[in-house]
Amino acid sequence: MVTQKLPFDVIKARRAGARLAAVQALYQMEQSGQGAKATIRDLMDDRLGLGPDEIPVEEADPDLFKAIVMATVTHQDSIDAAILTRLSKGWKLSRLDSTTRAILRAATGELIGHTHVSSAIILDEYVSLAHDFFDQTEANFVNAVLDKVSADLRPKERR
Repeated sequence: MVTQKLPFDVIKARRAGARLAAVQALYQMEQSGQGAKATIRDLMDDRLGLGPDEIPVEEADPDLFKAIVMATVTHQDSIDAAILTRLSKGWKLSRLDSTTRAILRAATGELIGHTHVSSAIILDEYVSLAHDFFDQTEANFVNAVLDKVSADLRPKERR
């Protein structure tokens, strides 16, 4: 059996789709109270590969999607602590927009759970997602928080 290797741009698009789907899953879990496995199953069955406007995008990498969601759920306490450390004094995670919180959690979950992926790639992907959902100010906020969280979690990768 011959396995065809996908072009890099397709692999990159599938990874970006997985990250978007992970953010959507974390948002859905928070809004519905549904567990990780049920949410993963729902997204895999119905919506994996749809963009913010319900428009189909390149098929998302299902393994990366599941891995990000599960890493985020597994490390939830340390993820929230890492994010909270980098918010202004007196701020609580509940004060953040739900989508912002999902982006920050997914990115931090990937920083913790996927040390084989460079922090620069992870930050670039999630800041790009923030730009898809928000204006420049909120995207800059996500960038600043993730840059500091990344420096805390992976100090040897500092530029």
